[in-house]
Amino acid sequence: MSTSASVFAPAETLAEVFLGNRAQLRRLAHGIVRSPEAAEDILQDAWIRLSDCERLGAIQRPLCYCCQVVRNLALDHCRRQTLESSYRCYDIEVETIELRAAASPQKSLQDYEVLCAIDRELSKLPERTRHAHELYRIHGLTQRQIAERLDCALGLVNALLADAARAIEGCRNLMYAD
Repeated sequence: MSTSASVFAPAETLAEVFLGNRAQLRRLAHGIVRSPEAAEDILQDAWIRLSDCERLGAIQRPLCYCCQVVRNLALDHCRRQTLESSYRCYDIEVETIELRAAASPQKSLQDYEVLCAIDRELSKLPERTRHAHELYRIHGLTQRQIAERLDCALGLVNALLADAARAIEGCRNLMYAD
């Protein structure tokens, strides 16, 4: 069957149109996915979808319809590949990941002392400064979100966070003491 034919016999099915224009449909899929294997997989999926269709009936341009099915499947394939590649981590072998050992009693005590020191320093600050610090560090809000919540200017939030940072700066040496 000729790929340039625009008039099909009324008894012709989409599957027959698909088979008659398979090379053109493969080129279309390959042009999108850039892989001959993936293009063949897409044609297989398209064949399954189109071979189940009854007679052409309401489809006036069956070749265009076949091309659209192949194009849509190819684009879906590309989207799926992009999404899946964002989840892959090729340079890390899961079996070789070392789990952190449980903290020693000395390390746990040191961490507790650091937290107590930070809490003491923060308790000396005004309530609004402590609240801004908690929203930023504990709840992970942005400075803009904090400004909206505290109903104040963004510059004031920046200053409050700077005050809190200066207050706990003295505790930094406790965190690295061995």
